[in-house]
Amino acid sequence: MAELPQRFLVRIRQQLGTEYDAFLASYEQECCAGLRVNTGKLPAASFAAMAPFSLEPVPWTSNGFYYDREEATGITTHPYYYAGLFYMQEPSAMLPAQVLPIEPGDRVLDLCAAPGGKTTELASKLEGTGFLVANDASASRAKALVKNLALWGCTNSCITAETPQRLLDAFGCSFDKILVDAPCSGEGMFRKDQGLIASWQEQGPPQYAARQKEILDCAVQMLRPGGLLLYSTCTFSLEENEQVLAWALETYPELALEDPVLPGKCLPEGFAHGMAPCEKALRIWPHRVRGEGHFLALLRKRKAQAGDIPPHIEEGLSESAALDGAMPHDAERPKKPERKKQKLDSNDRKRNAIPEEVRVFLELLPEALWKEKCYRQLEDTCLLLPPDVLLPPRLRFLRTGLWIGTLKKGRFEPSQALALVLCAQDYQNSLRLSCGDVRVVRYLKGETIDLLPEEEAVLCPGWVLVCVDGFGLGWGKRAGAALKNKYYPGWRMQ
Repeated sequence: MAELPQRFLVRIRQQLGTEYDAFLASYEQECCAGLRVNTGKLPAASFAAMAPFSLEPVPWTSNGFYYDREEATGITTHPYYYAGLFYMQEPSAMLPAQVLPIEPGDRVLDLCAAPGGKTTELASKLEGTGFLVANDASASRAKALVKNLALWGCTNSCITAETPQRLLDAFGCSFDKILVDAPCSGEGMFRKDQGLIASWQEQGPPQYAARQKEILDCAVQMLRPGGLLLYSTCTFSLEENEQVLAWALETYPELALEDPVLPGKCLPEGFAHGMAPCEKALRIWPHRVRGEGHFLALLRKRKAQAGDIPPHIEEGLSESAALDGAMPHDAERPKKPERKKQKLDSNDRKRNAIPEEVRVFLELLPEALWKEKCYRQLEDTCLLLPPDVLLPPRLRFLRTGLWIGTLKKGRFEPSQALALVLCAQDYQNSLRLSCGDVRVVRYLKGETIDLLPEEEAVLCPGWVLVCVDGFGLGWGKRAGAALKNKYYPGWRMQ
């Protein structure tokens, strides 16, 4: 068992009382391993039926499963992982994205998103509609978002590496739903990662609480009236949870806690509620459920009424009006001057001119993927954005929309991200490999693939989509009886 800090144990004894011994005993048990299915690519039940290892449902999700580490050895080297069919995620960490009620068409912000476990589920719930901003203040951590959202096949997101204040300055009050999975002292993960104990002793709850208030302060101002904000941490600390929320409720009287609801499910037994004034919040204890420690609370911002808009919200609405084209909007939002709108529309038409080399390739794909999207080109990088999206300037964007490929000396090369959006039926020139075909692993390692005679007979020269059991993995290029490997070098199996 990990040697837990004495200060931590004294406080936990105060919080838990008679459950303290059961809590300590849980540290003798192994952490649960979990994965979450990408329902944008296939139903959870279908994945469970085809998975080569046993799965047991996580009770608070519709697409999360426990698995046995010994049975599923090497799970992250399985071809289905490379096809983006599932994401490795600790079971308790699946709860926040399940509770935040995302609806198709929403404008969503994941403010502290890296590495992307919760972000990918938010993307699934949007079903390819609306718009998702995934941010992490650390550019190095945000790079994981780029990969994980690409693996997930997300087409309607932008990834930023900015401070919450800069996002507030740029977007103003413009998001329907916001997830703040705040950086914390990590007490709930001591069993899983003992390295966090030393970090806790160096930088404990007080320092994190101050940072959490700064983040939450910006997040509330970016939330539109009537919108929902999910605050979560992986710590048991009252100072980082209830006390931070109490500060937010006092600072922003238009906020109110709501009861967390799981779509189509009752909250399972074992969840504990928060302490006053946050009784509607949920806390997960590892001795009560099969998962690590977690805390979450759902907040709604009351819709503003005439004459009672607080100054910070009024300022946010002014920012939102200035950036009216940044996201789709309804009649409730202020309108910008017609002259400015015409200027933006004029610029938009220039950006939407798709080069012939790109158009020829796109016409080989389903029209639903590209026909109604806005084309953008940054130097030689070709992108597709959701319609009616204009992004604020002067932000550090690591990726906007779907990276579809690169223009090189008049020829178009499709991207790895585009391959992961596609299935075999989406692109006629597809090499359909089964999971048990040894060529799948060879392909993922970057090797040239030999084609069988029957494959030679049907595959055309040029770009070939390599698939595993019908799901896109990456690209190759037909060269006689072989396929030149174009799988992204940085992602290759070691």
